[in-house]
Amino acid sequence: MYGAVAAGALLAAFLIRFEASVPGPYATTLRIALVTTVAVKLGLALGFRLTTGQWRFVGTGDVVRLFLAGTAGSFLLVALWDVLPLQPRIPWSVLAMDWAFFIIGVAAIWITYRKVFEHVRFVRAGQNGDRRRVVIVGAGEAGNLLAREILRFPMGYRLVAFVDDDSSKWGSTLHGVSVIGATHDLPAVVGLVRAEEVIIATPSARPEQLRHIVAHCEAIDVPFKVLPGIREVLDGDVSVDHLRELRIDDLLGREPIRLELPELAEDLKGARVLITGGAGSIGSELARQVAIHRPERLVLYDQAETDLYFLELELRERHPDLELVSIVGDILDREALDAAFRKHRPCRVFHAAAYKHVPMMETNVREAVRNNILGTREVVRAAVRHGAEKFVLVSTDKAAAPSSVMGATKRVAELVTMACQERYRSTSFVAVRFGNVLGSNGSVIPLFQKQLKKGGPLTVTHPEVTRYFMTTSEAVQLLLQASVLPEAQGRIAMLDMGEPVKIADLARNVARLSGARVGKDVEIRYIGLRAGEKLHETLASEEERTAPTCVEKVRIVEWKDGPPWDLDVLSRIDGIGDRLSDASADDLRLFLSTIVGAIREQPGPTGIPAGG
Repeated sequence: MYGAVAAGALLAAFLIRFEASVPGPYATTLRIALVTTVAVKLGLALGFRLTTGQWRFVGTGDVVRLFLAGTAGSFLLVALWDVLPLQPRIPWSVLAMDWAFFIIGVAAIWITYRKVFEHVRFVRAGQNGDRRRVVIVGAGEAGNLLAREILRFPMGYRLVAFVDDDSSKWGSTLHGVSVIGATHDLPAVVGLVRAEEVIIATPSARPEQLRHIVAHCEAIDVPFKVLPGIREVLDGDVSVDHLRELRIDDLLGREPIRLELPELAEDLKGARVLITGGAGSIGSELARQVAIHRPERLVLYDQAETDLYFLELELRERHPDLELVSIVGDILDREALDAAFRKHRPCRVFHAAAYKHVPMMETNVREAVRNNILGTREVVRAAVRHGAEKFVLVSTDKAAAPSSVMGATKRVAELVTMACQERYRSTSFVAVRFGNVLGSNGSVIPLFQKQLKKGGPLTVTHPEVTRYFMTTSEAVQLLLQASVLPEAQGRIAMLDMGEPVKIADLARNVARLSGARVGKDVEIRYIGLRAGEKLHETLASEEERTAPTCVEKVRIVEWKDGPPWDLDVLSRIDGIGDRLSDASADDLRLFLSTIVGAIREQPGPTGIPAGG
């Protein structure tokens, strides 16, 4: 094809220059010029890889390469014809027209092929069934790429309008489709163009902006999807296949945080890692992330036999070369724990096993103390006895100024971890505080989803109750980052989680994602704060302050008046452990208050599950 276009372009240039009648003296010149032109331009087409592209996907990059190939060809031909004995010489006007005709000719063939191909697909799409009329929110780069994809491959969709909050775009067209109005005009626009679906193509929108868009989508009775991923937009890789339903983490009160962990691969590669609570929400995701970095051995320690079994199946399928050990055991079983450490000699220990449900631990104080405090003590001792290099405790924001038994026990677990750094210098100890983890077992999101399946109501403790939220991925990244962060040794690390989220707003968002409307399809019922719960969580107490680290968004906790622990805390814990079986709930509450201060009572109903 390229040789034919090269020959045709030169002939057309000669015919136009000599008004369709080439003079006799130019006959030999034309024959030599045709042979050299075809040879040179065909060679350059191969050199510039014009022959390897698929014409139906031709784009700007292909046109640029065509321009460069055509220009280079013209310069080479001028140099070649200067060497050859061409008499008379080829006029400069012929050279200029030949350059333009070749580029225009090849581009015209490409575009014609692409348009015919797209038209055939368009016709076939119409024959294969109805296409949904769709409005795209966002007439920027993402909307442009998505629109182009829909127009080229219209399977299932027919683009009928854009909306965009940038008023300068109103009245303009994109790929022949009009930008009709702003986001708040969606209900009117959808009715005007009879749209059946809305696609949100604003991947760079902040969560509050996305919630604003979703609120307008909720006002119309059509489904909506979101195009995620600014990275795909920057790479120009946007397609209908990327569309998905909106997820709850899209509506967080902040941008999801992604930590760069270049040093982690080196730290974990070839290491022996043990994770207590390995089958839980955090422990299992931690196991998945650790496995990626090819440790020498990964040991999962948990009482939950079934969950542990399925996690092991998953990891063995994904990482067949990983040496994986699953141990069903209790962290309070000193002999079993010792045997696990003695046999596998882990150098990295992540302690995620704990009781975490606030209202339940209010009525099970002994188990909270036994598991969260004495269990932590046993894992710490085993780690030290068997030479572990690093110990990372999974803590909670409820340990800051605790108002519950669960929060107090986790606060004591933090103090145990910090005190052990003073006593056992050969091991690096770190505690990591989390907010609420979206989607974790027993968290508010699954609870709301279950209540929605039953038709509601969605139970929330208080209209103003707020919580900090993070994704499971963020939680695990923080754990791993803290394990290699020099400033975190002997300290508490935490993530800068932005502003807290109202649980009532979260309930409304979960309802939206399920296609229900609060006040019409489902109700929110406020039931009052439960025992031990706070109205607002804090990430640090009044006695604490946070300081930045070398990693953006990761902070460490410092104490205004010096560390709030001493080595005596370890002996006091040993003492309560010796008399745990005889201690009453009141005795244990008193013990906790003597270490962490008074636990503020927050009485309320305890029998109704609720968010917040």
